[in-house]
Amino acid sequence: MNNIIPAKTTDVAASESAPTSYEKSASIRVSPNNYFIVLFLATFFSAFLIYLEIDRAAILLFGVAWLFLPVLLWSDRIIFDGKRLVRTGFLPRTWSWLNNSRNRLKITDIEQVETQALRALKRGGNVFYRYRTSVEGKGLRFAFASGGEDYRRMIGNLFSVVSENTLDNRSIELRDYLSEPKETLMKAEFERIPSAEVLEDSVNKFKTGSKSTLTKSKEREIGDSEQEKADYLRRLANELRLSGYLLQSLEAFRRALILNPRNGWLIFEFARCLYSFAGAEHNPKMEKKALAALRLAEKRANDDGELLSRLGESYFQYGDWRRAQKAFQKALDKTEENFRSVRGLAEVALREGKIAHVIHHFSTANRLAETPALRRWTQKESEYFSRLNDDEDYMDMEISRVNLLENLERSKKTALKISFSGFPIVLLGLMLFDDLIANIGWAVSSVALLIWIGLLISQNLLSSRIPLDFDEED
Repeated sequence: MNNIIPAKTTDVAASESAPTSYEKSASIRVSPNNYFIVLFLATFFSAFLIYLEIDRAAILLFGVAWLFLPVLLWSDRIIFDGKRLVRTGFLPRTWSWLNNSRNRLKITDIEQVETQALRALKRGGNVFYRYRTSVEGKGLRFAFASGGEDYRRMIGNLFSVVSENTLDNRSIELRDYLSEPKETLMKAEFERIPSAEVLEDSVNKFKTGSKSTLTKSKEREIGDSEQEKADYLRRLANELRLSGYLLQSLEAFRRALILNPRNGWLIFEFARCLYSFAGAEHNPKMEKKALAALRLAEKRANDDGELLSRLGESYFQYGDWRRAQKAFQKALDKTEENFRSVRGLAEVALREGKIAHVIHHFSTANRLAETPALRRWTQKESEYFSRLNDDEDYMDMEISRVNLLENLERSKKTALKISFSGFPIVLLGLMLFDDLIANIGWAVSSVALLIWIGLLISQNLLSSRIPLDFDEED
């Protein structure tokens, strides 16, 4: 890797930089989605019971839901003490005790970390992202979402001590560049980067200029001061991108590329920013330019196997599986032992339905894995796909399970839409004092919600794979 890539933080370095467990600790509330769903259902059925004149049960249900659920949500947290993740709260601890399961996960047991970015709000050239991170290992899954300093602290402390090969592309970016948005904007002001409103008027001119900078740059040596300035602008651009200030991020990337136009990592990160902006603007032409920039970064990656593997993951994320396969294979040609590339080839082969190749790549990844957790995960994946390949009955059962899950997901969405469609009918009946119309609305909504609950429970029960020793248990 070239000298401007953020240095990786090893376990030893992490222990040296953070001598006490207190300094390495972090705490964040779990994603509140499930609590909000239960609160909504309790409120709806309380209103339904009142309509049926079962007042005591309605008041009891409403009171219990609104008094206890917020308290349970507030106390339900994920705590990282520097060595393990622990789920607190009354409900998860009770459930863990009832089914004899664990509610804690050691760092050494983390197998996968994935982060999704959801566009919560768009205002001009700025996009406010909400990040949702899931940490998995040994059958446990912890999920938490962004929303303040707690998330940044958790990301900084946790991601710096886990193996980089467990992190996906976006999680690595959050580890390296996530910062406080106000401080990032202050840095942009010091660099005299215009506001999004100013840059929005010149976005078309910017696109032309950036293309010229990338494609017509000449070979030249850059001085130490230019290198330092380009490094700073690159970091600032990534911080702006992750904070949602995409136009200002593109401007910072443009200035960095003027100073260092042939750096593969810089072009790669610029391309990802451009692709995010194209998605926010729903601009297919700009998406094509972002993909072209990715290909240019691939051309200038030289012998950097890590960059090529990250490029492959980006191609895969954007749906270009053929290009992803080429990038992964090129990374392996440059560095024979590249875990991320072998794992990426397994994912591409799975998309193409080549089970034998999937087994081969996961077996190779198992040999290259540097942590017991990654070896355990790749071994589990290899055994699972080997069973699929060798046992037609097991494959038929798994295909039936996956198809049923897809049908349940579609049915769940339909049931939810039907339940919402009954609300206006209820209101119309109440406004017109027409019991028949109101009864129809209540019946439609309540039955649809009950079906939705049943489908949700069924989906959770079917989400796990059929055990590999299913026949033996039978």
